Amino acid sequence: MQPAEAAAGTAGATASPFKQPKAVFAVAFACVVSFMGIGLVDPILPAISSQLRATPSQVTMLFTSYLVVTALAMLVTGWVSSRIGAKKTLIVGLAIIVVFAALAGASGSISGIVGFRAGWGVGNALFIATSLAVIIASASGGFVGAIILYETALGLGIAVGPLLGGLLGEVSWRGPFFGVSALMAIALIATAVLVEPLPLPERRTGLLEPLKALRHRGLLTISLAALCYNWAFFTVLGYAPFPMHLGAIQLGWVFTGWGALVAVFAVFGAPWVERRLGTARTLYANLALFALIVLAIGLWTDHQAVLIVAVIAAGIPIGINNTVTTQAVMSVSPVERPIASAAYGFVRFIGGGLAPYAAGKLVEHYGVHVPFYLGAGVLVLGIVILSTAHGLLERATAGELEGESDGEWGLTHPAEVDA
Repeated sequence: MQPAEAAAGTAGATASPFKQPKAVFAVAFACVVSFMGIGLVDPILPAISSQLRATPSQVTMLFTSYLVVTALAMLVTGWVSSRIGAKKTLIVGLAIIVVFAALAGASGSISGIVGFRAGWGVGNALFIATSLAVIIASASGGFVGAIILYETALGLGIAVGPLLGGLLGEVSWRGPFFGVSALMAIALIATAVLVEPLPLPERRTGLLEPLKALRHRGLLTISLAALCYNWAFFTVLGYAPFPMHLGAIQLGWVFTGWGALVAVFAVFGAPWVERRLGTARTLYANLALFALIVLAIGLWTDHQAVLIVAVIAAGIPIGINNTVTTQAVMSVSPVERPIASAAYGFVRFIGGGLAPYAAGKLVEHYGVHVPFYLGAGVLVLGIVILSTAHGLLERATAGELEGESDGEWGLTHPAEVDA
């Protein structure tokens, strides 16, 4: 991190992240709706399984197709946005989501929904990878304030999504898909009207740059740790609704409680813990806490009350991790933030996409407890991976990488990129 960025981060820690231009709130609203799409389908997974006569592993493909395509599409987001601009990229992404969410709601088969969710994932990648960069560029209050605002939008979306999904899912499993389509259409209009076009970058991003960026040890290490985290995250999100044996609205309330904790700890808990422990130790402790909670879910999967409490409690480490990891990956990366975001998103969403499908298959062959045991073990692996770059992470988040040798990482130094 450069001195100017460090100063901006200090300013962002003291200024309110919620005093922003209208354009920032327009993008933040779109972020809320986008992240609603993650948890929106949770309450209707059992209903889709029952009404479309699909196995749980088939239904979890709604997550897998969405997230794996999101991961792959992340690799082209920088290429697209550097040619047509950030605003147009946002609009294209939002438009794709509007169309494919509506098509998913109109579909009559599980394979159709899975396919349309994949198309949805393309729009999601274009939007997610660009929205953070737009918020950072447009927000007042500095880098940290922009990250907090972004994570607030994420938390609100995750909190409200399951409740809306449960309410609409009580009417029909199709309702949540049409609901997202309608809300994204509103976000699309707000973005088109309120967001000013940002200048095109001085150079166009190459298709392979996100993959090349992963040669940087810090970025690769955090991305792999995030893959492990996302594996556990989406194991809980994608499969925990099935053993709860609850109706759509009841599942909606459970995951709304979970999402509320994600939001609160992303905005308030993460900065408090990080100030006391530092970035690296916060991530270690947080992943360990999440591993214990996922292990508890695995041990007591057959006990409904324990399962519900553990799933809701998982919102605490998830909220902290979302904020701290996002700040860390943006601090440690030696490339432009859109490229870093694309590379990071590619790796972590691969883990998130494969986990729900793997969970369904593991349950079919070995029992309902096994996916959660695996999720806890993968989180421990994430701690080990993260520890291999402990010193680099500490120096990067403290703004002390100015003197690092570029040759060690084989990539351009941040100062040269900005120049």
